Amino acid sequence: MEVSETVFGYKNNRPIKLYTLKNDQGFQVSCIDHGCVITEIIAPDSNGNLENVVLGFDTLEEYKSNPYFFGALVGRFAGRIKDGEFAIEGKAYQVPKNANGHHLHGGSQGFHSALWDSKVIQTKNEAIVEFTYFSPDGEEGFPGNLSMTVHYILKNDSNQLVISYSGKSDKTTLLNVTNHSYFNLSGNFKRTILDHELTMNSDHYLEVDDELLPTGNLIPVDQDSLFDFRNGKSIREATSAEHPQTKLAGNGYDHPFLLNHKKQPGIELTDSISGRKLVVETTEPAVVLYTGNDIGGSYSIRGVGAQDYQGLCLETQSPPDSLRHPHFRSAILNADQEFKSETTYSFSSISNG
Repeated sequence: MEVSETVFGYKNNRPIKLYTLKNDQGFQVSCIDHGCVITEIIAPDSNGNLENVVLGFDTLEEYKSNPYFFGALVGRFAGRIKDGEFAIEGKAYQVPKNANGHHLHGGSQGFHSALWDSKVIQTKNEAIVEFTYFSPDGEEGFPGNLSMTVHYILKNDSNQLVISYSGKSDKTTLLNVTNHSYFNLSGNFKRTILDHELTMNSDHYLEVDDELLPTGNLIPVDQDSLFDFRNGKSIREATSAEHPQTKLAGNGYDHPFLLNHKKQPGIELTDSISGRKLVVETTEPAVVLYTGNDIGGSYSIRGVGAQDYQGLCLETQSPPDSLRHPHFRSAILNADQEFKSETTYSFSSISNG
C-alpha cells in the first residue's frame, strides 16, 4: 500500500498535513488533520475509471470557511440541539446557537475546525491515519475533559474505508459524532445525485418541524412511501413532491432514519450510469440523510460550480436532540465510560449495461 504525506496549508502557524492512502487496486482516500476532513475518495466505475466521489476543496482556506461541513468529522454533538440547551445530572448547559437559534454539529468551533494530532500506522493489509484530540472541559459549552481517538482505515484487499471513533470524558457529557462527507458516485461531479438510487433498511424516520428539529414522532415508512427506501428509490422523486416534510427540508431530505440492524447491509447507494456502488454499515442506530438541498451558491467545488443536490450525506449517528425525546437512543456518555462507534464504507461496481 502507498502512503504519502504533504503540507496542505497552515493554520495558527501550524502545518496542516494531507495524507493519501492508496491500495493495490488504485482505490485511495485523502484526508487532512484540520477537522479530520476527507478531501477525496478515488473509486473505480464499472469500466475501472478512477474518479473522485466526494465533494471537497483544493485549499485549506476554503475548508476554514466551510459552511456545509464538507468531509469533516462533526461533534461534540452531530445534529441539532433545540435552543442550544440541555441538562445533565440536574445541571443546565448552554452551547452555541449557530443555526437559526439552535445548536448544530458542535458549534462553529467544533471538531470540524479543530487541529487534530495525527500519525500513520501501517500493517500488511491496512493503512491507518490515527487522529487524536483533547477537548477541554467547557469547550463550546460542553462539560468534561474529553479525549478523542479516530482511525481512518484503508483496506488493501477491498475498496473499503473504515472509520472508528472512541472517546472518554472525566465528566458525564454528550457525545454524538459522525463524518459529514457528501457522496456523488457519478465521478468528478459530472452529474447531481438526483438519479442515484438509495436503499436503506429503515422502518421508521423521524418527523421534523419547520426548524428541522425532531418532533419526537416516529413515522413508519410504510405509511409514507416517499420515505420508504427499503426496496430502493431515486432521490429525484422527493424534489418535486408536494409533501410537507420534504418541503420543510428544502425540496429533499434532511431527516434521521432509524436503522434496522437485523437486516444488513443497512445502506446502499448506487449510480447506474457510472456503475458505482457504496455500501454503508454502522454500529450507530440512525443515519441522517441530507440530499444537499441548499448547497448551491457562488462558489466552486474543484472547478465545478456549486449547485443544489451535488452530493448527499449519510450521517451515521444517534438521533439529534435526543435528550428531549426519551424514546430516542441516548447520546449521554457517562464519566470515565468509553464511547465507541464504527462505520464502514465499501465501494464496488455493478453492471451498467
